[in-house]
Amino acid sequence: MIAKRPAGVACIKRAAVAAMVFAAHFFAVHSAAQAQAPLLPSEMPAAAFVVLPEFTPVAAPATAPPLQPAVVAPRPLATSSGTAPPQSACRGPAELTYFAHPLIHAMRRLESGKPLTIVAIGSSSTAGAGASSPAATYPGRLVAELKARFRGRDITVFNRGVNGEETDDMMARFTTDVIAAHPQLILWQVGTNSVLRDHPLSPHAVELHKGIEELKATDADLVLIDPQYAPKVLAKSEAPGMVEQIALEAKEANVDLFRRFEVMRNWHEVQHLGFDVFLSPDRLHMNDWGYACWAKLIAAAIADAATRPIAAAAARPTH
Repeated sequence: MIAKRPAGVACIKRAAVAAMVFAAHFFAVHSAAQAQAPLLPSEMPAAAFVVLPEFTPVAAPATAPPLQPAVVAPRPLATSSGTAPPQSACRGPAELTYFAHPLIHAMRRLESGKPLTIVAIGSSSTAGAGASSPAATYPGRLVAELKARFRGRDITVFNRGVNGEETDDMMARFTTDVIAAHPQLILWQVGTNSVLRDHPLSPHAVELHKGIEELKATDADLVLIDPQYAPKVLAKSEAPGMVEQIALEAKEANVDLFRRFEVMRNWHEVQHLGFDVFLSPDRLHMNDWGYACWAKLIAAAIADAATRPIAAAAARPTH
């Protein structure tokens, strides 16, 4: 029994070597097969899902862009006309923008189809201090408003405003700057600079009365325009007295008055518009919005007063 042990050991060694050779051959063949066939994802080791730094992803198709937050630029709200709404609506109480007397000369001119000439005389707020351009002054806006109301009519508005002038300065220009144009309507803005310079009211009343009589003698309608409601005017003690004086003179002379002071007071105290809405930074002169609204309101008053007799005649029954 002892003599047979070496032979058994040798057999075991030969079997082990044979098994190792077989295993090596098997793994060699299997590895070759794996090299030719791709692994399924479930068969891949975990390290196969690591994206290397040099990996470049393929761009997504144009039809399926990557989801990103939408950025929308803000746009101003549009009105029915497609334009941005105005800073504030232009409004004025009817009792402050109504002419008590019909504008007979302007009415006859419009009725005949002949050109209508208007002269606006005054100081810096007529000339347009604070406006961005001549077209943005109140006379510039007025002609546009009237042409929109009387389409196809030949209407001219002369701007005869001069910065810093007082009542007597304007009266000195009546012959050359007003009467020479042969207007059918005269708009006289007056009184502001006298208040700003602290002149007494009594002498001004005499000048104003004389100026009204001179303009009434022409073949034209007359409308007076009182001072603006603005901080630099309100700071003067004579401001209320000047507004009252102009209203009294207009009433006694039977001429129309555009009550600019009260209209602008209404903007500020009733409609709660800040002064910056209708005044320029100097706190005295109007800005583009203020001039445009003033022109719009006075144009409506002119249109009404220049057509009122025609409308009344049309409504009167015929026999």
